Amino acid sequence: RNMSSAGPEGRKKMRECEGLIDSLVYYTQGAIADHEPNDKATENCVCILHNLSYQLETELPESYAQSIYMQRRNISSNDKTPGCFGTRSRKVKEKQQDTPLPEEKSNPKGVESLWHSTLIRIYLSLIAKSTRNYTQEASLGALQNLTAGTGPMPFSVARTVVQKANGLPSIRAMLHVSHPAVKKTAVSLLRNLSRNTSLQSDIAREVLPDLVSVLSECVPGSDVACETAASVCYTLFNLTQGSSHSARLLLAANGLPKVIAISMNDSNMFSKASRAASVLLYSLWSHTDLHSAYKK
Repeated sequence: RNMSSAGPEGRKKMRECEGLIDSLVYYTQGAIADHEPNDKATENCVCILHNLSYQLETELPESYAQSIYMQRRNISSNDKTPGCFGTRSRKVKEKQQDTPLPEEKSNPKGVESLWHSTLIRIYLSLIAKSTRNYTQEASLGALQNLTAGTGPMPFSVARTVVQKANGLPSIRAMLHVSHPAVKKTAVSLLRNLSRNTSLQSDIAREVLPDLVSVLSECVPGSDVACETAASVCYTLFNLTQGSSHSARLLLAANGLPKVIAISMNDSNMFSKASRAASVLLYSLWSHTDLHSAYKK
């Protein structure tokens, strides 16, 4: 667990170590099957997998990435994309959201397991069943890492979490735990998920009122609270930017006074959240059909 947080070279060596990732997944899967999601060894395994999933999209060798995804790439060389991982252009990002990944392997080995649906479901099971904060945070954090990029893998993982594995109820429950770091990581994961336009209506329906309720608890008392509030505002921005219906949901959840209050908080500690709230307010105003409701 300590070695897995030693930096990119350490992560690379551990990902390449034959049987290591498979063993970690095997142990964790067994712990869930035996109804033992709270033992220390399971926590250690998930924390290692969390660390090994960090920067995975950019650190995976280009040749490896191309060999897996070449069949789905049909983007001209003018885009100057160095491989399917790590592309950042808007045009490519939109195409990647719309293009499905090749069928995943039934028996993944090594690094392939890190984004496979089997491990995604393991993380979601631990989020739902474990009561250890470190295990919950590491499971949420691994999913956050896997959904952080703009390539096909992050969007595939996001679709699996939201649509195939029905993970939103478990993630939503983490918005109401008392542990600040767990809550912050859950919000960060939702922010990543909300970037995927095809999932925004599902996410808004399931968790938007809960996100608004988190804003009530985000007082300028710590950096974690500030970052959580900022992430909530950016998530709400993603969900409401193109949807008048989602903006109405925010209004119905009494979110507007909370967002206004955060935007007007001029303390240095809360400046990041204040900026995020202002961006959200500006976006909400673009829904002209809601102006009268806003004024009330």
